[in-house]
Amino acid sequence: MVSQVSEAMLDVIADALVDKGYILLSDIIPDYVSLALLEKVQAQRDIDFKKAAVGRGLEQQINPDIRSDKISWLDNQDPIDREYLSMMSQLKDGLNRRLFMGLFDFESHYAVYEPGAFYKKHLDALHGSQNRILSTVFFLNSDWQENDGGELIIYDESDLALEVVNPKIGTLVLFLSERFPHEVRPTMKTRNSIAGWFRVSHANHGF
Repeated sequence: MVSQVSEAMLDVIADALVDKGYILLSDIIPDYVSLALLEKVQAQRDIDFKKAAVGRGLEQQINPDIRSDKISWLDNQDPIDREYLSMMSQLKDGLNRRLFMGLFDFESHYAVYEPGAFYKKHLDALHGSQNRILSTVFFLNSDWQENDGGELIIYDESDLALEVVNPKIGTLVLFLSERFPHEVRPTMKTRNSIAGWFRVSHANHGF
């Protein structure tokens, strides 16, 4: 049975996006889903993961000076992935009802950062592109300690750090893609997460 995102939780998320533009959550994804996703990553990261690229289209390239993680895209045909993607679909529909954001679809991939890996500060969407609107990061790391590194740093538009997020399992971060530069600090041990983006299909949206 697919877990449900409560209306009360959707209200909290919508209010935070209006007030601050981002939110950190620790109790939206059930533990059994988190553990199943982690088990899948651990079983497949040496087989199905490829070096992540930067840029888009013809400009896409692998640049280890900017990012050094490995990725594998989620597949709606996989039952483990499908549960997570179903919850993201509920989130999409709930935010569209509340904020008229025009979210159309969701794309996401697993990201594995091996010891020493990082992702320098960047934006998920180009200003005015109207493609990626809302970014998500879901962490899959048990027993993570502060000295393990790998923190997600979220900056404001003046490049001041707003949040330093330890990548502990069960933590979900949502933020407006065009507003918040962010980075992944070098990790001291293998770090697992799911990065995702809600997108719009046209230039105009109501949020």
